[in-house]
Amino acid sequence: MEDIIHLLPDSIANQIAAGEVVQRPASVVKEMMENSVDAGATQIKLKVTDAGKSLIQVVDDGKGMSLSDARMSFERHATSKIRSAEDLFKIRTMGFRGEALASIAAIAHVEMKTRRPEDEIGTLLVIEGSEFKKQEPLAMNPGTSIAVKNLFYNIPARRNFLKSNPVEMKHITDEFQRMALSNPEVSMQLDNNDLEMYQLDKGKLSKRIVQLFGKNYQQQLIPCEEETPHVKVKGYIGKPEFAKKTRGEQFFFINNRFIRNNYLNHALVQAYAGLLKEDYHPFYVLFIEMDPVHVDVNVHPTKTEVKFDDDRMLYGIIGSAVRQALGSFNVSPSLDFSTDVNFEHFTTSRAEAVETRQDKNYSQFRNIDRDRAKNWESLYTHARQEDDILDEVLKNEAVEQRQTFQSSMHEIGREEPQKGGTFRLHGKYVLRQVKNGFTMIDQRAALERILFERYQKSIKGGSGASQSSLFPQQVSLNPTDHALVKEIQPEIRKLGFDIETSGKQMIVIQGVPSELAGCNEKEMFEELLEQFKQNKNQLGISQQENICRALAKNAASLKCRNLPDQEADHLIDQLFACEQPNYTPGGRPTYVLVSLDKIKSWFNE
Repeated sequence: MEDIIHLLPDSIANQIAAGEVVQRPASVVKEMMENSVDAGATQIKLKVTDAGKSLIQVVDDGKGMSLSDARMSFERHATSKIRSAEDLFKIRTMGFRGEALASIAAIAHVEMKTRRPEDEIGTLLVIEGSEFKKQEPLAMNPGTSIAVKNLFYNIPARRNFLKSNPVEMKHITDEFQRMALSNPEVSMQLDNNDLEMYQLDKGKLSKRIVQLFGKNYQQQLIPCEEETPHVKVKGYIGKPEFAKKTRGEQFFFINNRFIRNNYLNHALVQAYAGLLKEDYHPFYVLFIEMDPVHVDVNVHPTKTEVKFDDDRMLYGIIGSAVRQALGSFNVSPSLDFSTDVNFEHFTTSRAEAVETRQDKNYSQFRNIDRDRAKNWESLYTHARQEDDILDEVLKNEAVEQRQTFQSSMHEIGREEPQKGGTFRLHGKYVLRQVKNGFTMIDQRAALERILFERYQKSIKGGSGASQSSLFPQQVSLNPTDHALVKEIQPEIRKLGFDIETSGKQMIVIQGVPSELAGCNEKEMFEELLEQFKQNKNQLGISQQENICRALAKNAASLKCRNLPDQEADHLIDQLFACEQPNYTPGGRPTYVLVSLDKIKSWFNE
């Protein structure tokens, strides 16, 4: 009988390995940019075409490779720093060529140009599907350029698995941002389809954050630092009032390697207890340095999930560092989230605060001076006074409610409520009597459904009514969000938005949909973008439906705050005129029907 077990050819083995290392174009970006950083590059340029499906090119001015190293970097199991199994637990760098290039070359057309500073001439290598096609000398500047073309060309099933270009580009941008944050001393550039998205100069971390996410981040950064014999924590956290509903701007780095860790995220969020609105997430970029012996980075092929010897200890240090930072800048709970929670005499610019923080010993911030202590005492005194006032107001409201309830009971006793009449409950619900009981409408959910279907008709017919702004507002966005606005601009114009893009990071809101007139236009538009991005990451829906959903959800929230009684009276009729009145676009019920039989059962009738 013929033997059935045999060894796989290297080309097939590399393709299988690529399935773990190279999941999408962003995986290639990560591996290649890490190689450039470890090569000592001071300038890195990333160029992508067709969201990386057609081209991913990384050009750096690092130390380059010799001819033999260049050839070896594409061989299986090639590495520049692992000599024994123990080395796996001592790695501090990301990777120097080699570790992933074999997998990448197995599923793409790769062209490498490289030259060391001490060499007079460089090397050109061309590989297609693990097969070397060309090797020749080349005149070039010191450094390395690697172009990956036609990713997954020989694995159609994997290529078909890739998402749309906007989704894949979002993953590439995420990887670029992580590399840029962890290496602010390196100049970086990202071009997408020959258009410049980011041009980042080298500098301090604070400067890099502002370059990546926008000038408005200058106002929200708080330096965060803590050091123990075993762990060092350093970076920035965001002020609570700038927190967002969507995640995506939370960054943990272990020994300069980006990681995801829900346990550490929980430690940080707990330090904000009492400072955040419900379901809001603070911005943070924190770097944790510790002996790599205590960190296992090989839990997952992408190395974004790690294990620690003592995660409880790290949990406590993270929480302590964040609380110290919030306390040092007098960030405290506020009864009104719309106001600035900082004391006036600490409203120095973020840049000044950062410089002061870096120039002074951190121990100076461990004890708040007497003047600050007085401010804390006055804050608590003021808070106690507000509590007393609030308590008195609540008592008066309770008395008024009892009087109103008693009056209503007398009225009901004298006269039957009119059939079909409506009644508002706690400003959130609308009740209407029906033949067999009553209907209770959730105002916000009903408005969301009504507006969603209205926006769908507008975006198809391009007939959304617009209200011009008396004072057009400028909104500063990061390059990614600015590009997103340009992408969805034709659709949002049909809904009634009049928006002009300016430069790479600025838009001007000239007008908004008529039903949103009078709202905070800047806040509303930022919320719209955040909701759109959240839907984009979580739902497989079209761009038009996404925009309608995002705007309907935010508009419903805004309108419900000051919904006039006359509009509440017509809410039920508008809801049941919808094609699908039962649920919001997200699947939440808009109303409940309570039958007379159910009511009787409450009273044991």
